[in-house]
Amino acid sequence: MTKVKTVLTPSHTNRTKPKGKLTRVYGENLWGADKAPVNKRSTRPGQHGGARKKMTDFGIQLREKQKLKNYYGNVGERQFRNIFAEASRRKGDTSENLVGLLESRLDAIVFRLNLAPTVFAARQLVNHKHVQVNGQCVNIPSYRCKPGDVVEVREKAKAMTAVAESVQKMSREVPEYLTFDPAGLKGTFVRMPTLEEVPYAVQMNPNLVVEFYNR
Repeated sequence: MTKVKTVLTPSHTNRTKPKGKLTRVYGENLWGADKAPVNKRSTRPGQHGGARKKMTDFGIQLREKQKLKNYYGNVGERQFRNIFAEASRRKGDTSENLVGLLESRLDAIVFRLNLAPTVFAARQLVNHKHVQVNGQCVNIPSYRCKPGDVVEVREKAKAMTAVAESVQKMSREVPEYLTFDPAGLKGTFVRMPTLEEVPYAVQMNPNLVVEFYNR
């Protein structure tokens, strides 16, 4: 059987900096990768390591916004602002709503189910029409799933090496707001999560993102 590798290209992501450099920019292992450069080298990218200066409140808020955007595959600013606007309109805590909307993205769910090793690979899997929702092919990574929606790998893609290896490794625990059937390579988005349930590899502060947009 021919092995099919998942390779990210610029057309599949808005990310302009390598993931390794991004982790060093923030000084945190953003996605919890075993081989992240920041695990061995905590200095910022650049010839002299880019000394970290004390940030203003605005700088801290901006940093947290960028962290959250980058975590989900570097969501575009306009799209991210629209997500925030909807989170603000909904009842309840805006920061909780924001995280819930981001976690309901199709690419985020594919990543959480371990159907892809990274959120960037998950986006590519969706872009290439390898994923379906409720039996229908969906190739829009930002597609918002609703509670009860079933997400699965299409039959022709089930033999892909990248998918099989990711599921076999199961490097991330599937959170409680999802159910997963590894044999069928499919899962169900059960409900919107609370912030505490989202398994971020580092501390996220969506409340500071709210402050950034409301300043």
